[in-house]
Amino acid sequence: MTREVLFLCHGVPRIPLIEELTKEPIPLGSNLLVEFDPASQWFNAAMTIAAGWISSGGRADYNVSVQSPESIRAQLRRLGMNVEVLEGQGRLTLDDFYTITLGKKSAEKVARQTLRVSEMSIEWLKYLSGPPTPDLLRVVDTVSTLSRYNDDKAWVEFCITRSLARSPVVRATWLAGITKGVHELWVYKQLESAHDGIIDFDLNTSSKEPRNMIRIRSLRNARFDGHWRSLKVTENFEVRLEE
Repeated sequence: MTREVLFLCHGVPRIPLIEELTKEPIPLGSNLLVEFDPASQWFNAAMTIAAGWISSGGRADYNVSVQSPESIRAQLRRLGMNVEVLEGQGRLTLDDFYTITLGKKSAEKVARQTLRVSEMSIEWLKYLSGPPTPDLLRVVDTVSTLSRYNDDKAWVEFCITRSLARSPVVRATWLAGITKGVHELWVYKQLESAHDGIIDFDLNTSSKEPRNMIRIRSLRNARFDGHWRSLKVTENFEVRLEE
C-alpha cells in the first residue's frame, strides 16, 4: 500500500510538517514532544500546524503560554483562518495560559486562573475520560512555562499523569513544545520516555546563512524519515519544508 493510500485511509486530518516526514499515519491518541531551540521557528510552526489541521477538517485546542491570545488570532488570520467563525463553531479553542503570567485575570472563554499544578490537577481529572475526539489536535506552545510556578517534579508528574494520560483514552493527538537548554537533563528524559515521538526544531548557524531545521528524532508507532530537513518561512509566516 502506498504512502498516499495509507494517509487517505487514515480518515482524519494530517499533522502538517510532521506527517510530511513519516511513511505512514501517526496513530490517533499519540503524544508528541517538540524540543525546540528558542531561536527556532517552532512558534510559527505550531500555528501553521494548527491552521493546517483545521483546514483539513479537524479541530484544534491551542494552549497559549508565551504570546497573548490576540497575537495568536492575528497570526491565524494571516494564515487564512476566519478565527471568529472557527471559534464560534468550536473548531478552534484558545486556552489562555498567558494572561495569568502577567498577574491579570483573563477575559477569554477558556483560561487558567492558576498555573500551580496542585490546583490545576483537580480540575484536570474531569478531562481524563469522555467521548472519543479523534478529530482533535491539542497544541501546547511550551510546557516550560509551568517551571516558573512549580518545582520540576510536580509539573513533570502533572504532564504525565494528567495531560498525556488523556490522549490515548479519547484518541486526541497531543503536540507539546519544551524549550531546549533551560531544564535539568532528567526533566527531558522523563518527558521523552512518556511521549510516543520526539521532534526537534533547531536553528543551524554553522553556515553563513542560518537555516531553520526540523527532524523526527524518534517515533514509536510509525515509520519515519529521521534526517534533518530545512524549513522556509513565507511572507505570512507560514512554515513549510524546503523542497
